[in-house]
Amino acid sequence: MFERIQQMLIKEFIQTFRDPKMMGIIFMMPIVQVLIFGYAVTTDVRHVKTAIHDLDNSVVSRELISRFEKSGYFDIVEYVERDERATELIDRDQVKAVLRINNGFGEALRAGRTAKLQVIVDGTDSNTAGIVLDYSSKISLRFSQQVLMTRFTRIRGLAQKPGHVTLETRAWFNENLESRNFYVPGVIAIIVMLITLMLTSMAVVREKEIGTMEQIMVTPIRPFEFILGKTVPFALIGFADVVLITLIGVFWFEVPIRGSLPLLFSATSLYLMTTLGVGLLISTVSSTQQQAMMSTFFFYFPAVLLSGFMFPINNMPIVIQWCTYLNPLRYFLVIIRGVFLKGVGLEILWPQLAALAIMGVATLWMAASRFQKTLA
Repeated sequence: MFERIQQMLIKEFIQTFRDPKMMGIIFMMPIVQVLIFGYAVTTDVRHVKTAIHDLDNSVVSRELISRFEKSGYFDIVEYVERDERATELIDRDQVKAVLRINNGFGEALRAGRTAKLQVIVDGTDSNTAGIVLDYSSKISLRFSQQVLMTRFTRIRGLAQKPGHVTLETRAWFNENLESRNFYVPGVIAIIVMLITLMLTSMAVVREKEIGTMEQIMVTPIRPFEFILGKTVPFALIGFADVVLITLIGVFWFEVPIRGSLPLLFSATSLYLMTTLGVGLLISTVSSTQQQAMMSTFFFYFPAVLLSGFMFPINNMPIVIQWCTYLNPLRYFLVIIRGVFLKGVGLEILWPQLAALAIMGVATLWMAASRFQKTLA
């Protein structure tokens, strides 16, 4: 038995690596994707292009503008004198925000009245707009607190100062709130799923198309041995991609890995059982490699969208949240981010590991049953 499986493994490795393009897909694509997610895909909002419409032009208004500029979040690109010009800049996507200070802003502050300040943002990108409004509110609040402190001190004297509340914040696990620390570990999960699904889904179909399936059927090899010979090489390739992306994430992007590496690779084994089972199932129901490829992406894209990789699952409708429990990527993302960022262990992650184990056994069993019917 072991000799037959060994020959199948050798055959699959030769068939996979004899094409230089396939080598690029297996090893270069993960590197390119992790670099893209590490550098380009980010939710951090900095250097927002901002226009200033200062109708007051007072010392106080200029001080407030200076605070916006020195915060590091706003880059002032133009001072406008007309509302039409501010509208044109937003329409042409030349600025994302306009800070409008009405006439009499400084005089209202000196008189102790409420001075109104307007921030106009481009709401096309709701996430960026919300973050910009939050930045603006915090800068304005701090400026207002300083004005109140100065006025109180001038009235009551230096001996008595008003009480105030100081909020001290601390972020655990991702101290600097770097979005790459959130995305880069997730790239491991989506790359492993894509690679193993693509390779496995075309494994059996390729034998059908080139006419070697009949030759395999007349050999002494059993269906179980055939399945092992088809899946083990792709499982090893999946592990190689995990190691490759982990090394890039840790040493290039400086993403911390605080948990247990044996736990990470054990979870990867359970995850690979599921992805390989789904890929093999797709391969048995497909007649051509084109059908297998289309079916793979039909499964892959909803799996990524419903995994919590890009969009929080709690924000989805309840029915969709129920559907995510059938998604292996959902569980593996919790595990891999828990190992990388939180450093948690088996006592915390055992529900996700159990779910992956059940799904892996179920998908492999369905694929094996379908494959036996195909041979019959």
